[in-house]
Amino acid sequence: MSDRNFFALLRARWAEGKFVCVGLDSDTTKIPNGLFRPQVDAMIIAFNQLIVDATHDLVCAYKPNSAFYEVHGEAGWRALRETIAYIHERAPGVPVILDAKRADIGNTNAGYAKAAFDVLKADAITVHPYLGQEALLPFLERADKGIFVLCRTSNKGAGEFQDLSIPNVAYPDDGGRTMPLYEYIARHVVRKWNKNRNCALVVGATYPDELREVRQIVRDMPILIPGIGAQGGDLEATVAAGKDSHGQGMIINSSRGIIFASSGPDCAEAARRETLKLHDAINQCLMKKE
Repeated sequence: MSDRNFFALLRARWAEGKFVCVGLDSDTTKIPNGLFRPQVDAMIIAFNQLIVDATHDLVCAYKPNSAFYEVHGEAGWRALRETIAYIHERAPGVPVILDAKRADIGNTNAGYAKAAFDVLKADAITVHPYLGQEALLPFLERADKGIFVLCRTSNKGAGEFQDLSIPNVAYPDDGGRTMPLYEYIARHVVRKWNKNRNCALVVGATYPDELREVRQIVRDMPILIPGIGAQGGDLEATVAAGKDSHGQGMIINSSRGIIFASSGPDCAEAARRETLKLHDAINQCLMKKE
């Protein structure tokens, strides 16, 4: 077991008033020309290091999306591993969430968990709930890691399945009413899957009403909130809906809006400026009385 505990690291950042998560969606077609390297892994690593150097004192977490690395094969895998290692070295108090959205049967998930936590050294991971608790045990049993279960995602088509009404057969104390699938998932995670107190949820900022409902269900469980920035989520509504009883509980992610704020030589300065702007705006929202 690692000496790094995701939730201890996260709560320490929250205690400092830091709720911004920078998504390292390092699309090589958007990396500034001045950072071009013939080796794709060297280019991604150099870019990510600039972003981390410029923002690490302002954030609660980093979230590399594995797709932007896997597309480059072995070089991308190396860039992802080296990026996480650099964050641990440069900003040891900042946890790393691997946005990989893994889901499979149990023995396959054992491989995914080992790759994420023991090879890449990520502190947390995003997972799909569709295969159920038994399949997710290789993740859920890692008590020192954060397991972020997709609940109500930020994409436009999210409601195709997530809004489907289903009978409430498991929670008679809720009155036996039907409920949307995402609510059922939230109840399942907080009541049945969180034995090691290492679960969290993903709920998009683009659906603040649903975010508020999920917060009421899961109480003070951490929620990763994508959709601020390029996806157009309303920050004030997000903070009002997403904060927990301590005025914390939120990991508010912005990816493209921060890391590609400038395509020129000032990309690091622009990333810091946008991170600071979001950091200040979140804390201003927290100071407002509802």
